Amino acid sequence: MENSYRFFENRACKYFPCHTGLADFNCLFCYCPLYLKENCPGNPSYLEREGRKIKDCTNCTFPHRPENYDKVIAILRGRQTKDPEV
Repeated sequence: MENSYRFFENRACKYFPCHTGLADFNCLFCYCPLYLKENCPGNPSYLEREGRKIKDCTNCTFPHRPENYDKVIAILRGRQTKDPEV
């Protein structure tokens, strides 16, 4: 994968990779733009702390998969894609 407007990999980051299991790791959405989405297509877990529900995306790789760029952009634009996973 080459760096482009759709993909960026920062191997110099001290946290790289922040998730494991991906051959091509897209750092473009380092801070997930879907974090505030209640029904995001990733696989977050939820922690209970001091009476609050906290979204934990530690095991989620959805925004870091290069093939999900268009899905993330569609969600941010408020559009659903035809993909049943979104």
